[in-house]
Amino acid sequence: MGTPLDYGFKNYNHYGAYLKNKYEGQRVYKIIADAGFTCPNRDGSKGYGGCTYCNVDSFTPELSRKLPTIREQIEQGMERAFKNYRAEKFIIYFQPNTNTYAPTHYLKMLYDEALSINTDSIVGLSVGTRPDCIDFEKLALLESYSDRFDVDLEMGMESIYDDTLLKINRGCSHQEFVNAVQLAQNTKVDICVHTIFGFPWETHDMMLRYADEINRFPQIKFVKLHHLHIVKGSIMGSKYSRDPFKVFTIDEYTDFIAEFIPLLRPDIVLQRLFGLADLDLLIAPNWGMKKSQIQSYIDKRLEEKGIVQGSKYQQVSSLII
Repeated sequence: MGTPLDYGFKNYNHYGAYLKNKYEGQRVYKIIADAGFTCPNRDGSKGYGGCTYCNVDSFTPELSRKLPTIREQIEQGMERAFKNYRAEKFIIYFQPNTNTYAPTHYLKMLYDEALSINTDSIVGLSVGTRPDCIDFEKLALLESYSDRFDVDLEMGMESIYDDTLLKINRGCSHQEFVNAVQLAQNTKVDICVHTIFGFPWETHDMMLRYADEINRFPQIKFVKLHHLHIVKGSIMGSKYSRDPFKVFTIDEYTDFIAEFIPLLRPDIVLQRLFGLADLDLLIAPNWGMKKSQIQSYIDKRLEEKGIVQGSKYQQVSSLII
């Protein structure tokens, strides 16, 4: 006799089920667009070198890096997704670097072009950015697309601790994240939050407190949970190569996620449970599995543990860091 997982049922609010339900069973696929942005902690506006864990190539598909125009990236991405995954609908995802780090009129030109390509097949716009590169004008631009597309703004919270943000050369504070989330209140723009677990100076209990901070903002609809991975070409990668520090094993990370998910509001949709860089860039941790195998392993362990999202959720009105 099969388990609920065998029939596609998970004990957390996962993104695949959300998309399937929202778009009435149609196959929806994200198409990554690289618009050539940089970040304020790379170009000297707030610093140089970027976040210490970051090599932008580690989360940008090689094909996107090679194609010079937005149109080519999206057209070929759609063709590949249709051929390989039988995708029927698409979300245009501006992912690499800071995709609101430009004047609003320039952003409008880019977003308009991307959404004009095979428009009948596009259902959403997702824009990845930093909290210190969001203002009312840019939010208004994103909201202007919401009558035709589902729009979400993906922001890197990374950590809730300013000490950590300083150590990783983030170039912004947690309060700036809070301010950006509050700007989106009462708009039609959904917020997706990106977190990183496993900075070696943060304790287990410190990381669990991320859940309370996420929970207190009703406008946060999506979350991406990532473990810290060390990649070539990053400042942290160079430091790790000289003096390795502790990173999660897959069992340790799964055990942590099994504690974290019950603390999250049950309505939050989990877009990811982990991150994985290309193996040619990954230094550590290398769990020796493909992405699909890691997903299956974690899902199976969560099911065995009887983990249910929100089962330990307690509403909080504020959190002092």
